[in-house]
Amino acid sequence: MNDEVLFGALQLEEGPSTLLDTVTYTAYRRLLVQVRALGYPHLLRVWNYFPHINRESNGLERYQRFCAGRHQALAEGLCDFPRTLPAGTAVGTMSGPLKIHFLAARQPGTHVENPRQVSAYEYPSVYGPRSPSFARASLRHSISGSHLLIAGTASVVGHVSVHIGDPYKQTLEIIHNLNTLLTHTEQLHGITRGQWYGQALFKIYIRHPEHFATIRVILKEQLPSHTQVLYLQGEMCRSELLLEIEGILGQEKTFAVSQTVSPTRVRLRQPVVSQHEPDGFRRV
Repeated sequence: MNDEVLFGALQLEEGPSTLLDTVTYTAYRRLLVQVRALGYPHLLRVWNYFPHINRESNGLERYQRFCAGRHQALAEGLCDFPRTLPAGTAVGTMSGPLKIHFLAARQPGTHVENPRQVSAYEYPSVYGPRSPSFARASLRHSISGSHLLIAGTASVVGHVSVHIGDPYKQTLEIIHNLNTLLTHTEQLHGITRGQWYGQALFKIYIRHPEHFATIRVILKEQLPSHTQVLYLQGEMCRSELLLEIEGILGQEKTFAVSQTVSPTRVRLRQPVVSQHEPDGFRRV
């Protein structure tokens, strides 16, 4: 922690007779109590990892049970719910406990939604008894600049999964969603696209390793050259979704940068096929 933000992590094991919604509720209640006690009551960003996200458990998909527990805890514990929800990611792992990583702050961030997508907390009940409780992004201003914390973004338009079975088209749809989110953020908050300097971090979760090469070629051409990218194998919240992309963009408040470095605009481009050495790829 520092004077502005706190980063933390917690994990809880699932007992043989304990359902995931109960474990999730307990974890989030504990998280909220702890960040308030430490003086960082505002959640900006949360990463959730747990095994077998698409499996059924007592009549519900495990992701739906996770959403139910998270929704209950945040609805009870956040002021002005759902307008104060943090950006979020939920990815299925190969094994292990429920793991939650989180970034909290002394001052609230700004909740940002995507005009191309229905807000996740307003999804219809076909996706589960409780809607997913996260924002599409959180914008955080600080004394040194601003950060846009982008939630896990998939090939979803409105609330519907699109391009089923096609990793190439799903990747392009995600790029479209990300560009729309960036443009919307800039229009609402008076940010110029060229002001996103220095920091551009993206994490790409891929369901099937055999899709890695296809996805990587697209992103090599779409993402700015200074972008840092981490590829991970994981399961998305819907079984038909083949990948998900999250990111952090940094905006410098001052223009006092080295004359030898020219700022790079963060704009995602149309793909052009090219050859690159393979990046690292590992499982969550």
